[in-house]
Amino acid sequence: VQLQAFGGGLVQAGGSLRLSCAASSRPFSVYATAWFRQASGQEREFVAAISWGGGSTYYADSVKDRFTISRDNAENTVYLQMNSLKAEDTAAYYCAAKPGYYANNYQSYDYWGQGTQVTVSS
Repeated sequence: VQLQAFGGGLVQAGGSLRLSCAASSRPFSVYATAWFRQASGQEREFVAAISWGGGSTYYADSVKDRFTISRDNAENTVYLQMNSLKAEDTAAYYCAAKPGYYANNYQSYDYWGQGTQVTVSS
């Protein structure tokens, strides 16, 4: 599975961005998918995950009620809608996929996209 993440950019605090993760594999629906982020000098951290069918989602406490993960299996794409962005959301964002159930630790994921940079100015 090849993943390509895009949609990052520079936004003011309080603003919104939508990240997309496009997958090359069909059927993409067999893979749970997640977003992680990594700020400069820090470890990669879990942001959100979605089950293979899209019926279950899971969020880090730091983004709950601000970010929404969703997927369109017909388009082989997973999205991360980010609202009410804060300066501390600044990081490179990565999408990842794994067969089976989702997880919140990056070691569980087999496939990774390249990062897309999100910078939030305060």
